[in-house]
Amino acid sequence: MLLFCCIQFIKPVVVGLSALVGHDFCLIYFSIKIIKVPGVFEIPITISKNIKKFDAFIALGCVIKGETPHFDFISSASTQAIMNLSVDSKKPIGNGIITCLNMKQAKARGKKGKEAAQAIISVLSQ
Repeated sequence: MLLFCCIQFIKPVVVGLSALVGHDFCLIYFSIKIIKVPGVFEIPITISKNIKKFDAFIALGCVIKGETPHFDFISSASTQAIMNLSVDSKKPIGNGIITCLNMKQAKARGKKGKEAAQAIISVLSQ
């Protein structure tokens, strides 16, 4: 079973991130669940709460840099938390959270979700 954990904010970006992901996993998994969260910061806790229920996870989201250091804190904290969860649980978590300077960059990086899915497939097939 696979859990997609994605943000509900910035819908056009998340749709782009997730559009290419599902097809690859439909070929491997019989059960996929999607949980939407308010923002990137909530992704690690949501995965943590569901860590025993699923074999693998994909975190999908976007952090766009503003005028404050908030971008750096959220990006760093979420990435570190996802890595810790993956190592501690010995379960793959594809990090499809993109960090961008503007919406144009975010839309251009829509393939990152598929790359996260491919990384999960690679780890699960070891």
